[in-house]
Amino acid sequence: METSVISLKSRSRPEAMADVPGVCDLSLTRAVVQYRESHEAVSSGGSIQDIGLGLVVEGRFAAASEVLDLGSGRLKVLDLSSELVVLDWVHQPTLEYINRLITDQEEKLTSYSLRLAIKLLSRVGYGPLTRPTILRIGFRDICQDLDFHEGTSVRIVLSADLDTVRVNLDYNRGSLIFTVPSSDRYEKLEQALLKAFPENDIVYTGVQHTSGTVQYEVLFAVPSNLAGVQLECLTIRMGLMCLLEMFESKRHEVIEHHLATFGRRNTLSQIPLDDRNSRFVTLSGDDAESDKTSVMTVH
Repeated sequence: METSVISLKSRSRPEAMADVPGVCDLSLTRAVVQYRESHEAVSSGGSIQDIGLGLVVEGRFAAASEVLDLGSGRLKVLDLSSELVVLDWVHQPTLEYINRLITDQEEKLTSYSLRLAIKLLSRVGYGPLTRPTILRIGFRDICQDLDFHEGTSVRIVLSADLDTVRVNLDYNRGSLIFTVPSSDRYEKLEQALLKAFPENDIVYTGVQHTSGTVQYEVLFAVPSNLAGVQLECLTIRMGLMCLLEMFESKRHEVIEHHLATFGRRNTLSQIPLDDRNSRFVTLSGDDAESDKTSVMTVH
């Protein structure tokens, strides 16, 4: 499915088109778009339920488009008058059905929206344009399993003084960001990160003077396919569980018991793999004769 990047600056205000005769009047209604926090007319800091993939239910004026986030099923007013990515378009009957759900059956809207998002991502396929959304869905599952709250982060208490590190994922770069209140390097966290992510490069990015925090960044290679995204999410999950075991052992025990009972969330498994023969194999010792079609990590 072909995707496109378009600019709608000519529609930066609702009355703009009336001043320019002969200009194509393009409506974004029915478009499936990727949006960022900068697009939101009223920024709420992001919700863990959102996936940044939205269906424009009313896009006659790009600067004040009504968009349904396909993860949370929540309506947002977005300014889509700047450059944006249009991944796909839905048929008019689909839009009409969603409008009925918004009006009469809001309880069904969230589940239907997510199913629609999975279907759209499956149709468009994995690539540079869809990778941020797919990573966001994977990290959303991790947050909900390890630290269920409205924010888009995992919080870990590091000390008796209640120093708390917030872990976020940079969806565009695919790197894991650790932010901790400190005026200098946090050596205790550095040693823990080296143990939790032994195969990854870890970068100290310095003091954030505006917030009085320091940041560390765990780097990942850009996944070449959906299987690579799943492997990155698995590495993130295991690394964060390792940190919880080191700093919050009781909480780690509770989470581990919960996941053993109910299983972990894995929304990405609903998206068809690029190569249906791919599977993950970790090689060690005498396991070198594993299936050559597998996706492998050598330790």
